[in-house]
Amino acid sequence: MAARQREQLFAFYEDDFGLSALAGKLASATAPDLGRAREFAAEVAGDCEGEGAVELGVDIRCLLDSGLPDETLRAAWLAATHERFDPADFGTDLHGWLTRLADLYPARPRKKPQVYWPSPPHPEFAEEKLRAAVVAEIRVSAAELRRALVHGGAGWTLPATVPEALEAIAGEADGETGFRLLLRVLKAWSVPVPKDQYDRLMELSSELRWPGPLIYDGLDIRWLPIDPARRDRTGDFGISVLAERFSTFWEEPTAREGVAHAATFDDSAETPGTAAALLFEDASRLLNSPLSADTVTTLWLAVSDRGLDIDRLGIDGRDWLRLIADVCEERLREVAPAYTPVVGPARTALAQQVLETIDEATPALATRTISAHWRGIPGTAALAALKEVVTHTDPDLGYRLFLRLLAVLSVPLTPPRYAAYRTLGDQFGYGTSHVPDTIGHLTPEN
Repeated sequence: MAARQREQLFAFYEDDFGLSALAGKLASATAPDLGRAREFAAEVAGDCEGEGAVELGVDIRCLLDSGLPDETLRAAWLAATHERFDPADFGTDLHGWLTRLADLYPARPRKKPQVYWPSPPHPEFAEEKLRAAVVAEIRVSAAELRRALVHGGAGWTLPATVPEALEAIAGEADGETGFRLLLRVLKAWSVPVPKDQYDRLMELSSELRWPGPLIYDGLDIRWLPIDPARRDRTGDFGISVLAERFSTFWEEPTAREGVAHAATFDDSAETPGTAAALLFEDASRLLNSPLSADTVTTLWLAVSDRGLDIDRLGIDGRDWLRLIADVCEERLREVAPAYTPVVGPARTALAQQVLETIDEATPALATRTISAHWRGIPGTAALAALKEVVTHTDPDLGYRLFLRLLAVLSVPLTPPRYAAYRTLGDQFGYGTSHVPDTIGHLTPEN
């Protein structure tokens, strides 16, 4: 059987690849013939300066070498292409057509990508473990898939059912090919995928180091209702991530454009509209608090490292918050019209721990100046504003803004202090990459 090179495929591809990508192209075409199918195969093989031929060739050889009968492969193939391309219509069976493709795209070694930032070693995902996981997901989807095929008008009759065919490919031919063909079938027939199953599919994709869009683009995900209290996101969120984005924008958007961009930036694990709901909640908490406009302005300028100079632009701090809230409501009306923006209760139980954490860091922060080159903001002023947020608004928001301030001022952290910050983040329910992405670079261990 052809050897599968498992590596960081997200470094090569932005979406689907291999035989499943070819199936996707054929599913979107109108009455493709053999010539058009060869053209699509050439496009798939030519992806990433010709590296697409590696996955295409391996997928084909895995199916040909599996010993699976033609009717099994044909059942899965017709489902994956939405019945748009059947080699039998052109006088050949699927094995014969795949053999011709295999002659065009024989196995060859991959060219190594140029790596600028080496990734840490990634454990190999055992084939047997992958096969078992994919077969399990096929069985989860089997009933809905059969229902979708009937309602979708699948008119052909085959010896093997589509779920059985997919199981055979995943379990007996190749786990990766079976996984991608399953995804292609789910998308082709609009099979609904519950959120918990979607999370498992994304986890498998992460193990295989595939690009995220390969899973979620075109998948009919049954999202949970928007709930700002639920922490599905792996990284930062709300006003703290808005501040980070304004500090790192390559171009300078207007105030409204910058907020609109952040409000659409939902994590792949989140219900669409969640980013806007979280940002709205932060802005509303601050608007409903006794913080003065000057305090809000100081806070924003500090944590954004003057990424948007609202004072220079003549934007009052509270007006800035109202703009954020308005843009978020616009986004929610667009993607989640049934959702009514809410502000849940503040997470006050950890207020004292956050205040103590800020006090411990005060000696390292108080002597520093944010944006020292122009209208600098004293560290003491930023710390005072942070404490007001923790005391009068929300300790969770205060802690996220504290982490942002550490990043803005590039405060070196000892490994024990960094570990303590991660522990407090865990208590707030932050995602796995939230604290590491924000301040991980500040400790020597990272």
